[in-house]
Parts: sequence; C-alpha cells; structure tokens
Amino acid sequence: QVQLVESGGGLVQPGGSLRLSCTVSGSTLSSYRMGWYRQAPGKERELVATITAGGSTNYLDRVKGRFTVSRDNAKNTVALQMNSLKPEDTAVYYCNVRHTFIPTLNYWGQGTQVTVSA
Repeated sequence: QVQLVESGGGLVQPGGSLRLSCTVSGSTLSSYRMGWYRQAPGKERELVATITAGGSTNYLDRVKGRFTVSRDNAKNTVALQMNSLKPEDTAVYYCNVRHTFIPTLNYWGQGTQVTVSA
C-alpha cells in the first residue's frame, strides 16, 4: 500500500516562504512522476509543480520563479519550496505520485493547509 505523508504547511505573511515535504512509503519511486497540486475553496484542484524521475520539472505559470520542486529518490521524498508567497497561494496542497507508464497507479496525500495572510 502506497502512503504519502505531507508536512510543512501553515500560516505565513505575504512575501514569506514555506517548504512542504512529502514522504512516500510502500513503493520505490524510480518510475513515478512526483508533484504537488492545490485546491482553494470553491475552486478545482490544479497542478502546481511536477518532477519526473529524470528530474524534468513543470510548473503552473503563476508560480514560476517563486516555487521550486525537488525530489530525493533515495529517501522517497518530494519537496516544494515556496517563496514570495501571495494571498492567492492560499489553498490545501496535495502531494501526488503517478506511475509514468501505468496511470492508474496514482496516489495522493491527505493535504496540508497553506494560508498566506497578513
């Protein structure tokens, strides 16, 4: 059973930084894309950032230059460094891992709240 456990959310002032981390157990991740999604109240879940097993990254346009996704395959972790946070970044952030060749192998964390407010 693949399990994802997130940490690092919280309350931060505009312009501040947070680092989210996700630890995955139950599978090796060499064939998985890892990443982060978010869902704000009343809005659909959206992709924030992903990183492939080979290290290629993809970002939501609105976070480019502010957020950085990284992974440590040896530790089965994926992180999201968020800088210059804005109130519109407020959302529940979800860790996700999806097998590159078998899309049905798609797993989610429980979510962690990020609130950007003065």
